[in-house]
Amino acid sequence: MPTRRSPLALSLFWRTFVLLALLLGGGVFAWVQTLRGLDFEPRTVQAAQQIASLVNLSRAALRYSDSIGRVSVVKTMSDEEAMRVLPREPADKWEPFEVDRFTRRVGQELRSRLQPDTLLARAVNGQPGLWVGFTIENDPYWLQAEATRVLPITPATWFLWVGIALIATALGSAAIARLINQPLRELSFAASRIRDGEFDSRLDENTLTSEIREVNMGFNRMARELAKVEEDRAVMLAGISHDLRTPLARLRLEAELSVNDSEARHNMALDIDQLDRIIDKFLDYARPGAARLVPVHLAQLIDREAANFRDPSQIRIVSRVAIDLNVLADETELARVFGNLFENARRYGRSIETGVAEVELTYSRAGPWIVVHVRDHGPGVPPEKLTQLTTPFYRGDAARTAATGAGLGLAIVEKALQRMGGGLDLANAPEGGFLAQVRLKRAPQH
Repeated sequence: MPTRRSPLALSLFWRTFVLLALLLGGGVFAWVQTLRGLDFEPRTVQAAQQIASLVNLSRAALRYSDSIGRVSVVKTMSDEEAMRVLPREPADKWEPFEVDRFTRRVGQELRSRLQPDTLLARAVNGQPGLWVGFTIENDPYWLQAEATRVLPITPATWFLWVGIALIATALGSAAIARLINQPLRELSFAASRIRDGEFDSRLDENTLTSEIREVNMGFNRMARELAKVEEDRAVMLAGISHDLRTPLARLRLEAELSVNDSEARHNMALDIDQLDRIIDKFLDYARPGAARLVPVHLAQLIDREAANFRDPSQIRIVSRVAIDLNVLADETELARVFGNLFENARRYGRSIETGVAEVELTYSRAGPWIVVHVRDHGPGVPPEKLTQLTTPFYRGDAARTAATGAGLGLAIVEKALQRMGGGLDLANAPEGGFLAQVRLKRAPQH
């Protein structure tokens, strides 16, 4: 039975991409955290040094100016440096500047450079800014400067840089994953062509990577050997019909002429017919090449194959397949599929009560697929043997009735459906009996 791919399975490209992206993304995140840690201390020291310099310069300028000169100095600082010096009143209302780790560290640096009683505020009397409280000869003052002088790099800025780094990481990971997986993708494509019977696939044997070069050389040797095996098989199949059927025809003729006992003659003829059918099975199973798919009228083909099983004492076939249903298939291959399924039901699917194989055909649509359900009312198959039924030469005789075939019927069905891009699922029907589900591609509507 075909294996089903796990919904969580990833292609090799995406697996490589995800692993590389996680590795590089983790590296970017670690570097960002490291840089933030390294940037913190110098930025706080630099901010504190700038503000302390402004305060010291302002204090010196005001200390050595008379009352008239101080007004001029204050006006000049406001115009040139975008800062103000104001008297500090006892009624002033101010908001603390030190509210996080960065501002607390700036405050510690400022007090170490100025005075221990230096005040820092983020707003005074409702006016935002960076306010520094200091004294000149016991007179308190406020110095208002731009708050941007001591702002750290904002989280938004960090996120922007991290986002850019992650996008670059994703693009780089995709490029690296594509480069790594290119030889494997070529190998997969060549292997799929070999699977479809095209043995002329060749991989580059001059690639710079030694391991890939050796794999490609080994694959090319395998392809050449398979092509030779396929050629030998074609020659062998061409000779089987003549080399085996000619003596069988002579045996039939000699039996007709030399055997007087009619019953013995009839039994010999049956044995020769059985040998002829077994040869057909071997040829069908060994038939090479991919099928040529064309629209096939499914109901007509099933009715035509069912008409070959006319003996109602052995098998009765009822088809409920819609008459307007078309599938993409090779008509000869598909006829062989249903012929083998009907023959399998006739041999092994007879009802215990009536001794007749009652076969029902229904269908269902599943996306681009048409699934034909072929069910008999026989004893079914032990569940542990279901997976072995398509194995060449295997027969589940213990569970079903007498077997006289080559054990290739269901193996031929599965192989033919694979050549047509379809599939075969085998199971025991819930209501009893054996169920074969034939999956075929739906033909496009015109």
